[in-house]
Amino acid sequence: MTVFWSWYVCFLALGSLLALLWLVFSTRSGETPNGGDKTMGHAFDGIEEYDNPLPRWWFLLFVGTIFFAFIYLLLYPGLGNWKGILPGYSDGWTQVNQWQREVDKADAQYGPLFARLAAMPLEELSKDPQALKIGGRLFATNCSVCHGSDAKGAVGFPNLTDSNWRWGGDAETIKASILHGRMAAMPAWGPVIGDAGVKNVAAYVRTRLAGLPLPDESDADLDAGGTTYATTCAACHGPEGTGTAVMGAPDLTHPGGWIYGSSLTQLQQTIRHGRNGQMPAQEQFLGNDKVHVLAAYVLSLSRQQ
Repeated sequence: MTVFWSWYVCFLALGSLLALLWLVFSTRSGETPNGGDKTMGHAFDGIEEYDNPLPRWWFLLFVGTIFFAFIYLLLYPGLGNWKGILPGYSDGWTQVNQWQREVDKADAQYGPLFARLAAMPLEELSKDPQALKIGGRLFATNCSVCHGSDAKGAVGFPNLTDSNWRWGGDAETIKASILHGRMAAMPAWGPVIGDAGVKNVAAYVRTRLAGLPLPDESDADLDAGGTTYATTCAACHGPEGTGTAVMGAPDLTHPGGWIYGSSLTQLQQTIRHGRNGQMPAQEQFLGNDKVHVLAAYVLSLSRQQ
């Protein structure tokens, strides 16, 4: 904010408060103590308005709110470029500074605990009751909005309680997924293989790879679907459809890992239009120590089977 606009805001804010203070006292000075029988000189339908002063408590409360506003503007930002003099904030109070102060306080209190837990191997930590309790709270705060409070996922978000892992389910891979995030894309094959190709490949994946039945009314050519699969899909999902963890390509032989649905219609939708998914990196928000505990909790979920 420029100097001119800063002084302009200060003048309006302080000027308004001073004007209100003057108005309150100037109007009260002309009032008749205890009112008496003096009226305002007008009546309506036989009803007259008396010139009674405001109750003293009301007047003092009004004056108090004005002085409160002066004190607030002294302590907090509100007068142009003025940062306020609230104790404990060298650069003035802001929401960001308040948040950072609370984070620093929490880190100082719980940092040693997380450091101790982070020094333990993930496999050992996944069986520690205290670590699992803390990890559960971290999961509820940072992960449940996508994966659900029970970690069983939703459409587009994987189930973390089973053994179907797109990027690998070992301890270090789970931690890497949480730390750095994941991004994968399923290209849209509709414009390449056409509607007939989409229908045939979807039927092939559902029956030959996953072992699921087709609707009775389906007229898909499974052999043609297998040929199309070998030329367009096997590069990512593998010739046998078991997936490629390094690419995040899911195992097509386990329908439980199909996060966008396993019905024939849903398969066709995925093949025709493709899919895009991203797991956000949590390292910047949680740090390595907290992610270590969170990874141990997620690891324990899949081990409960």
